[in-house]
Amino acid sequence: MPKIDLAAIPVRTGSGYPGGHAAKMNGRSQQSLTGPGGLTQFGANIVTLAPGALSSLRHWHEQQDEFLVVIKGTCTLVDDTGKTPLAVGECAAFPAGDPNGHHITNETDTDAQFVVVGTRTPTEVAHYSDVDMRVSVADGEFNFTRRDGTPFGDHPE
Repeated sequence: MPKIDLAAIPVRTGSGYPGGHAAKMNGRSQQSLTGPGGLTQFGANIVTLAPGALSSLRHWHEQQDEFLVVIKGTCTLVDDTGKTPLAVGECAAFPAGDPNGHHITNETDTDAQFVVVGTRTPTEVAHYSDVDMRVSVADGEFNFTRRDGTPFGDHPE
């Protein structure tokens, strides 16, 4: 049956970010919609942000488009132009290759949710706007480095 049972999808918390960057994602959780649906050409997740939480570090993708629609509460889009409130039903789009670093925050006192959809490509490089970090993805492996490609060493902050 094509209907996806949201109650049966595990909620994931935490982050794959290295070092202290992972703790910045406290209060964020997500559910994958595409895996349970058997889809492979794009990814879709429901992201829940507790009050004060961030969706990610501000970033942009070289090859992958991203699109989101708010489904609960009020979110705030933070990008290179500043802050933009997003209410239920409002959307944002992030074309591949546009170096406008972005993330979503919850600046309210109640939970907020959005659905995010993104392209799946065999490889990808994403850049982080506010920290000296980038990630390369190949064969499902994430390799976090400094912007110039050098390893973090003992202190990835």
